[in-house]
Amino acid sequence: MPSLPKPGSLKDPETAALFSLEDPEKVFTELREIGHGSFGAVYFAKNLITKEIVAIKKMSFSGKSSAEKWQDIVKEVKFLRDLKHRNIIDFKGCYLREHTTWLVMEYCLGSAADIIEVHKKPLKQVEISAICHDALEGMHYLHSQGKIHRDIKAGNILLRENGLVKLADFGSASMTSPANSFVGTPYWMAPEVILAMDEGQYEGTADIWSLGITCIELAERKPPLFNMNAMSALYHIAQNDSPTLSPGDWSESFHDFVDSCLAKCPADRPSAQKLLFHQFVNTPRSNTVILDLIFRTKDAVRELDNLQYRRMKKILMVENNDDEAKNSTGEPSADDSSQDDDTLIDSSKSNSIASHQSGISTSSRSSSMNSLPGPSVDDNHFSFSRDHSDKWTNYFLARHSICSSNLKDQVSCS
Repeated sequence: MPSLPKPGSLKDPETAALFSLEDPEKVFTELREIGHGSFGAVYFAKNLITKEIVAIKKMSFSGKSSAEKWQDIVKEVKFLRDLKHRNIIDFKGCYLREHTTWLVMEYCLGSAADIIEVHKKPLKQVEISAICHDALEGMHYLHSQGKIHRDIKAGNILLRENGLVKLADFGSASMTSPANSFVGTPYWMAPEVILAMDEGQYEGTADIWSLGITCIELAERKPPLFNMNAMSALYHIAQNDSPTLSPGDWSESFHDFVDSCLAKCPADRPSAQKLLFHQFVNTPRSNTVILDLIFRTKDAVRELDNLQYRRMKKILMVENNDDEAKNSTGEPSADDSSQDDDTLIDSSKSNSIASHQSGISTSSRSSSMNSLPGPSVDDNHFSFSRDHSDKWTNYFLARHSICSSNLKDQVSCS
């Protein structure tokens, strides 16, 4: 078996082409931490040359399993470099400093999950519709390229200052379709992904299932089964009927959209392209729906108490930076008093900060980074590694004293 390349080695021309040789500390300034996870941390930053505000995801490849970490980093950079779509997070470059990569992305205000956390209530149907439409545009592009996101959820759907919706966090993505790895975030995971074995395969319709779960998350503030630990939720997803949107002031078209996404058999789910024609996402709406949501969220952030404000002030960071630039008197801004508290962001529910600005969500509950070696200490903060899919599948089956063939019968398309 061939050995893996030395971590950080740029001897391979294809790998070398992925990284800038400049010292990132001489290119970027004003770094402020806006999220962190097991992979490292994410920072707000400004490009000294272009003056552009960006997000930087720092990932270390030192220590244990450094070769595997390096391979995962190279894979993610390759994946992002080749993507170009208005609804996909924009890749700005990647740098190396010592044993850390600086993955530079366009800056987003926050995720759909952050919005819910700020308002402490579900989004409006028209807002969910607008977000789903743009997410589907990004998913259709990915699937047309033969790629699968594998971690669609509110925490990985980001909002730009100008109202654009962006898919982010490609740490779990597959560069090929079909795929067979057991990877993703448990509560959003499709049944066929949970059952992925060497002989099992799934395609982009796994992302469609996750979008259906995300719709429920946006409408009810949490995905189905969120009160269970991750392992129990996986069992229920695979064994039981699909979840449905709870009754309420939701339209028939919204219910139908969710039911279509959550068809138990993957072959019965429509493609992203087909869903773009669904009445739910095609109902006429103002083109300022997302902008209005952003303005409303900014106002709400300003009213948060001190602890909550420190967690969510990233949503105001761009405009605060603009205010500081205009302040020629040198007087401190109202936000400066808490600047040193950037690193106090609560990560108890945000392990999938494993990529919010690329994207990294500071309010998503579970990590899904492929570079992680297994589950976190808490079952509710479970993560699954591509390289350990068999291990976790076997653990999952053993814990519930069932065999894979019985579970497969539960999701049979016959």
